[in-house]
Amino acid sequence: MSYRILVVEDDVYIQELIKEFLASHSYQVDVADQGLQAWQMLEQTDYDLVILDIMIPNIDGFSLCHMIRKKSSVPVIILTALSEEKDQLKAFELEADDFISKPFSFNVLVKRVEAVLRRTKSGNIVNPLNEIVFEKLRLELDSYKAYVKDELIDVTVKEFEILQALLENIGRVMTREMLLERIWGYDYYGDSRIVDAHIKNIRKKLSLPYIKTVKGLGYMIERENG
Repeated sequence: MSYRILVVEDDVYIQELIKEFLASHSYQVDVADQGLQAWQMLEQTDYDLVILDIMIPNIDGFSLCHMIRKKSSVPVIILTALSEEKDQLKAFELEADDFISKPFSFNVLVKRVEAVLRRTKSGNIVNPLNEIVFEKLRLELDSYKAYVKDELIDVTVKEFEILQALLENIGRVMTREMLLERIWGYDYYGDSRIVDAHIKNIRKKLSLPYIKTVKGLGYMIERENG
């Protein structure tokens, strides 16, 4: 299967290099050099992945990522020269799937692309019942859909997989490192605090007190009877 990727980058030289490198790995690649153009393309075409620079004209990358997440769960990789921790955390709070700082290796970029697509497209979750139910929360594993009281909740793939990991280990603490290894895999080389940002988003969306913080360790969901 040939995946279609939108590259949003205002540096024409870098844009062309990314396009050529991804095309050489059998990806279909479209490009945009500013935010409004990218938004129009996203409304017209279903992409499998967006590679998004932050410093782009008229609609910056952070704003565009926020707009994308209000209507779509398409995977987003943030690509930027901004390398401070606060910028990385902001990207993950906006529900980006990965963050790559410039300058970067094109080989690493391709590996990150492969990792994100593998997580979001492989459908490799195995469960004989194909769903997990806990009190008011229900996960449909085949469709990656989450429900609270039968109301569909708009969660990203990573948020879904974090919920799944916690629900498959009810009563056990899942450390940040365990969640990082399971959800992001060996291809991710970042700070474990991105887990905290995703948990914050999940709690906000669910509006349920299920996820408990275990200070200094990680997170858990306790059994109904405690």
